[in-house]
Amino acid sequence: MKILYFDCAMGAAGDMLLAALLELHPDRAGFLRRLNAALPERVTVSAEPDEKHGVRGTHVHVVIDGEEEGAGHGHHHPHTSVSEILARIEALDAPEQVKKDAAAVYGRIARAESTVHGEPVENIHLHEVGSLDALADVLGVCWLLHELNADKIVCSPVSVGSGTVKCAHGILPVPAPATERLLRGMPIQAGPERGELCTPTGAALLAHFAGEFGQLPAMRLENCGVGTGRKDFDTANILRAFLGESEEGSETILELRCNLDDNSPEEIGFAMERLLEAGALDVFTSPIGMKKNRPGVMLTVLCKPNQRDELLRCLFRHTATLGVRESVCPRYTLARSFRTVETEAGPVRVKTAEGYGVRREKPEYEDLARIAREQGISLREAVALLEKRP
Repeated sequence: MKILYFDCAMGAAGDMLLAALLELHPDRAGFLRRLNAALPERVTVSAEPDEKHGVRGTHVHVVIDGEEEGAGHGHHHPHTSVSEILARIEALDAPEQVKKDAAAVYGRIARAESTVHGEPVENIHLHEVGSLDALADVLGVCWLLHELNADKIVCSPVSVGSGTVKCAHGILPVPAPATERLLRGMPIQAGPERGELCTPTGAALLAHFAGEFGQLPAMRLENCGVGTGRKDFDTANILRAFLGESEEGSETILELRCNLDDNSPEEIGFAMERLLEAGALDVFTSPIGMKKNRPGVMLTVLCKPNQRDELLRCLFRHTATLGVRESVCPRYTLARSFRTVETEAGPVRVKTAEGYGVRREKPEYEDLARIAREQGISLREAVALLEKRP
């Protein structure tokens, strides 16, 4: 499985994502030619080597009417309606999936602005993110991700910065309200520097494409792209994109654990049922000794990173715990598949697990138990019927 991982320790901006992904592309010059051919004639995207605190990477330049984005010229950021942006995207000479993703990214931005300003989406006019330079960033990132074609995109917690930022509406706290709306549901942190580290464009792109958030997953690293930002900080202002192949059957999961000494067995059993219904991979208990020599139970929940918040709410609601511990764990699994085998007593599903040089088969308990009850025989005799099949 091909995995793409974004390291956003210094936040995320559209141009940094574009530059990092461009470093991963096998034909950078060819891609830039195709991107520039698709964009309006007023816009030109180029890339050049850059360095931040000794770390070499790529910086992307977007030039509009001969002037670069971020140069302080106000005419680069006119008010643009959402319908105008979507019409502009639809008219581009780019793959349909790329245009669909770009439109979805702008849809996220428009909904966030609509919520912040209390206006219908059709009345929203975008400022910085509606400009041509932002369109170049969004289209370029969507197109690069389309051609890199990773099976899974994972992102680190996103650093947002702190303090204030000056934008079209004045001076606002970091993260700006629209950025904060776009980041909801994603793990964020202040980060090592003051100022805006995550832009609305960067937040919208990550929200649209990242399927998981957490630590760097286990993978055989093939390449790493480094995109540099315009600003200079005490910390290297870079975004890294790691591309690699996951180990066979490997993934990252979370262990959520809490110690219980004042829940009844019935309450713990009910909580386990609710956790499994909420999508936990597994739930189990272990006997432990707690403070004041009290016997207790440690309740452990295994889950995927994107299930954390829902399962935490479930734990706090259905148990008396005051705190839950979290550990990030690599998990290695065998690939599983099912087939149905016909026996003289009826069909039996058989699970096959294979990988890492091993192969195992096991009949499903529920089917064997059904046969045993219907035939009035033991479970072992039901297994024997399966073994006697032609």
